[in-house]
Amino acid sequence: MTEADLIRTVLIEGAIGGAVLSLIAFLLSKFVKDIVGRTALATGLFAAAGAYFGFAIVGPVPRIWVLIELLQVIAFSAMGLVGWRGSAKWLALGWALHPIWDFVLHYLGPGRAFAPLAYSISCITFDWVVAAYIFIYYRGASHRVQNPAR
Repeated sequence: MTEADLIRTVLIEGAIGGAVLSLIAFLLSKFVKDIVGRTALATGLFAAAGAYFGFAIVGPVPRIWVLIELLQVIAFSAMGLVGWRGSAKWLALGWALHPIWDFVLHYLGPGRAFAPLAYSISCITFDWVVAAYIFIYYRGASHRVQNPAR
């Protein structure tokens, strides 16, 4: 399999995975509570960012890379947390921006040395499908997270 074939395949797989997460979040939001669907989306964003931190920990990389990956986990997790309880636009923004990290740093850049190619590429379509779902589902709607203490 050539690299082009691999890229095409994992882009399709990423889109399917993103659609599955979006469907799960939609069903949880509709039939359980919106906060449960948002929890799935925020947890997924944390995991997507955290994977690169894990790759840096186990890979033979300079220590600065571990710090760089930790900082991006913190940044994307912060967007996820704000979107979890506040405006869903933060969740969408995190999911929409994460592929830039994937592609620029881990496909084109030096992160390619330790991040699996299939992960870096499949995240592009996975993340953008999830971001599109969030933008569409929450656009203009009043999906406010209810305070469970009330």
